[in-house]
Amino acid sequence: MVAEALPSLEQRLEEVARAHGFAAFGVARADAAPRTAERLNAWLAEGCHGDMIWMESRAGQRGSPQGLWPEVKSVIALGMSYAPAADPLALAEHPDRGRISVYAQGGDYHDVVKKALKAVARWLVAEAEGAEVKVFVDTAPVMEKPLSAAAGLGWQGKHTNLVSRDHGSWLFLGAIYTTLDLTPSQPGRDTCGSCSACQDACPTAAFPAPYRLDARRCVSYLTIEHDGPIPEDLRRGIGNRIYGCDDCLAVCPWNKFADTAHRHRAFLPRAELAAPSLADLLDLDDAGFRQVFAGSPIKRIGRNRMVRNAAIAAGNSGDRGFQMRLEALVQDESPMVADAAAWALAELGL
Repeated sequence: MVAEALPSLEQRLEEVARAHGFAAFGVARADAAPRTAERLNAWLAEGCHGDMIWMESRAGQRGSPQGLWPEVKSVIALGMSYAPAADPLALAEHPDRGRISVYAQGGDYHDVVKKALKAVARWLVAEAEGAEVKVFVDTAPVMEKPLSAAAGLGWQGKHTNLVSRDHGSWLFLGAIYTTLDLTPSQPGRDTCGSCSACQDACPTAAFPAPYRLDARRCVSYLTIEHDGPIPEDLRRGIGNRIYGCDDCLAVCPWNKFADTAHRHRAFLPRAELAAPSLADLLDLDDAGFRQVFAGSPIKRIGRNRMVRNAAIAAGNSGDRGFQMRLEALVQDESPMVADAAAWALAELGL
């Protein structure tokens, strides 16, 4: 009688990861994405990162796992699903409401994903003698998307985001770097083909070519990262999006295969964030902003950027009922809020 083979360390690791809420798992060698630094440096040289100075200042560490941690041998790539049950584009037909990107409608992914990563990493350290690990979620200089593609979670689509056959583009990515020499997974294979849906859907033409994003024109960058007046030629394209944009993801054909059953419960949308009233957002002061967005990744942009975004959305709404609120905001202490309110009044013909 042939003895049944015991599960490998990688197989047991995947089971542990799934038990902690990860829907996607893969392993890559630390040097499995060799062109990352070249592509990053070319992108930075073109200025496509806009105001995101941290991407430039830590480019050497960001370009490769070894640049951040010379001892790393393997990267464990993990994805946690936030697949939406409702159509992310539906609110486009309700201009009195603000559109918040799906990923930000629930709990703060930084906290949820990092907690789970740490639990998986602790198991690995206990299981594999001498293993050293470091965990990363988004805030460190780590290129999660090319590493996740190298680990077989999917591929980087023409919108530059990761696309998974099983989960679409609705994955929060995290990584565990380790000194262990783990068996790598099969890398992802690009199956975008001739499709250009994501490119065609972008409301501000932020893709100068397939697989290239100019963040300076991206609604997500403009509404979240950019601290200052939004360029006037891009404001109409923002529509009623007040935090991020899902358009290039939502139209991707692969998202029809995304299974909401794998969505982590922490990312179920909060009612007050699913379709917030622009009128309520225009009335926010600092205390009100902190109360509404407590526990949400939105809290990091602060009241001024949110009200700026809401004012632009009001200007795009065609609804003159926002007049009194916008007139009050023209006197706001924040110059960028005052600027957005004045623009909105002019757009509404007031």
